[in-house]
Amino acid sequence: MRLSDPPLRTIVDSCLDDLERLWKNGIVQHPPYSDDPLDGLILTILSQNTNDRNRDRAFSELKARFTSWERVASASQDTVAEAIRTGGIANIKAQRILSVLDRVRSRFGEYSLRKMKHWETPQIAGFLKGMGGIGPKTIACVLLFDLGRPAFPVDTHVARVSRRLGWASGDMTPEEIQSVMEKVVDEERYLEAHLNMITHGRNICTSRKVFCDECPLPDRCYFARTGEIP
Repeated sequence: MRLSDPPLRTIVDSCLDDLERLWKNGIVQHPPYSDDPLDGLILTILSQNTNDRNRDRAFSELKARFTSWERVASASQDTVAEAIRTGGIANIKAQRILSVLDRVRSRFGEYSLRKMKHWETPQIAGFLKGMGGIGPKTIACVLLFDLGRPAFPVDTHVARVSRRLGWASGDMTPEEIQSVMEKVVDEERYLEAHLNMITHGRNICTSRKVFCDECPLPDRCYFARTGEIP
């Protein structure tokens, strides 16, 4: 079924408070990956369909082999794919990276997105959306992590936890869940909530098994009460 109403903000706040007490991602400083959002964009592309360790290895190998985005842009797709092989689906990601670099160079005259920092958030989102293979989660990650703009990225863990808690129905897309979360969570805690929900999904509310006896949220969790997702 599809939920007709968003979750109550008071319930969401209480759950996020408990997740923060458990995982404490809100007290950790999370500076941008670099001073150029282009690094964060390409890092996020590399994160698709893999884990953080393989993502970081692929990014490090790419930077070590080419040393600059100009050199990446001048390389063949096969060469770029070989450099990022550890990140998975290397051919697809290499094509996306080269396409992004070409679009960035055409728009800004350089391989950098620093000038984008002065844009309004809708303009940034629109520009990124116009690139091939750049979806809502990637756009939200760049906005939140690299530009400090309010956005709530929804990855597989955030989506799973949201659905099991009953904040989103099982047929909602990640983009629809993002819209719900941005309405019921205060902007200043988007980053904290995003990271705590990911950590919770990796450790307790996992895809294969749910450890409800270790979770602080079962009294407010739809799945814990019913064994189903709304």
